[in-house]
Amino acid sequence: MSGINPGTRSRTLIVGAMLVLSVITGGWLIERGTRAGPVSTPAGAARLFDDVFTKISRNYVDSIDTAAIYRKAVDGMLYELEDPYTSLLGPDKFGRLTEATSGDYAGIGVQVDVRDGWIVVIAPATGGPAERAGVQPGDRIVAIDGKSAKDWTLEEAMTSFRGNAGTSVALRIERPGVLAPIPLTLMREPLHQSAVRRIAMLANAVGYIDLNAFSDSTDREVTRAVSALVAQGAKSVILDLRSNPGGLLDQGTRVADLFLDKNQKIVSLRGRTPEANRDYTDSTAQKWPTLPLAILVDDRSASAAEIVAGALQDHDRAVIVGEPTYGKGSAQTIIPLGDAGGLKITTSRWFTPSGRSISRRMTRDDSDTEPPDDSKKKYKTDAGRTVYDGGGITPDVLESDSTYTATAHMLQAALGRKVGVFRDALTDYALSLKVSKTVASPQFDVTPQMLDEVWKRMVARGVVIDKGVYDESASVVKPLLSYDIARYVFGPDAEFRRRVDNDHAIASALQLATGATTQRALLDRAMNRQKQQRRALGQE
Repeated sequence: MSGINPGTRSRTLIVGAMLVLSVITGGWLIERGTRAGPVSTPAGAARLFDDVFTKISRNYVDSIDTAAIYRKAVDGMLYELEDPYTSLLGPDKFGRLTEATSGDYAGIGVQVDVRDGWIVVIAPATGGPAERAGVQPGDRIVAIDGKSAKDWTLEEAMTSFRGNAGTSVALRIERPGVLAPIPLTLMREPLHQSAVRRIAMLANAVGYIDLNAFSDSTDREVTRAVSALVAQGAKSVILDLRSNPGGLLDQGTRVADLFLDKNQKIVSLRGRTPEANRDYTDSTAQKWPTLPLAILVDDRSASAAEIVAGALQDHDRAVIVGEPTYGKGSAQTIIPLGDAGGLKITTSRWFTPSGRSISRRMTRDDSDTEPPDDSKKKYKTDAGRTVYDGGGITPDVLESDSTYTATAHMLQAALGRKVGVFRDALTDYALSLKVSKTVASPQFDVTPQMLDEVWKRMVARGVVIDKGVYDESASVVKPLLSYDIARYVFGPDAEFRRRVDNDHAIASALQLATGATTQRALLDRAMNRQKQQRRALGQE
């Protein structure tokens, strides 16, 4: 074997090291680029972007359209902000957002869902073309403009119902108990989606308002709703903000303005630019200063809904009942971008009158990292009650049906991807009862035989779960079935009444509000309830 001199051995070791390095780093460095200078300055960072953009567009293994690279760069930039509320909205999303904030659209006025692969009417909008044409809850829309609606998505159906005012849409409807399909041609017309979904008088002179959004006319709608309830004899009011995702900031401040005294602070915005900094204060005297008020919230109450709840809680003007809210303590500005849609960008954070931020701390994967209340910063309301920052608005009275929720999760886990089929079975059985007319009163009871009938229809649709799990879930299945039967047999009002009977948060607020003649009396009751809850949990 011939020897290796030291110089050759040295070169061999270097080559071997480079081979190892190439394996670790994924390959050889084939081409050395020129240095672009420091990237810590705006100019250097811009040169880096231009250089990378050019290299990718010229040399990447797959051809990529230049416009697509720019769009990916924008998406990456927004993603790296780690702000779920800052995003680029395409023309469709921008249009839907505009519609949601205005409440105005042109269509036929119908709420639908998908059941057994068909579009089924939940309820026609009051006074809309569909209601005037006689469309009923439970009607199955089997064809739209001559095309079968089988397996249409909800979005496809809603898109077909909407369009320019004065244009028509042809429907073919199958109605339970009617043998022949019903053809209808409806004219689309300008409609307004009300922010107030329902007003009602509950027991004991307690009024109820279900507010589902903060759009252009929310303050006017709430004013009309409260005035109507007071005229009917309401001595107190429950404002339901559960599942309310918010909407327009100025509408949130105007609704709060309705219940606060002149010059009381509503919310403070703080941002980086001068125009992003603003304090909102009440501008007018209260219209109903002696009307006790309770507000219902849950983990889907967000944004403007939290501004209202936070302001009225800090000024002791409302008792907050329910579950901690979502925790969206920032405000966004919408910047139109022409044909590209619009940019929704966070421009400020907001603070309640006491100075607290209610932003929930979230990781990038949206997992909750909120600390417990005892480690949060404490603030005081006008009356000296303790409230906390972070984690949304914490209710004065916590109210949720934990047993129902746990059972619902158990049933959902057992159903897996068949949850939709389970809903199909419920609706199918409810519609069969509409045809047979075997349920005579809205106060019907859900019997074990009814639950067995739902089970049979589930099995017939291929749902395979343990019968014992289904039987243990009766506390969940019974109310769901009762809502469907009430809706399709007796109408939306009957369904609402059934829901009220099973609603723990409404029941709690109703009990607190009954007989309370002043807001102070209502607050005192809430504080006593809060103490009882703390004792039950061993916190006092």
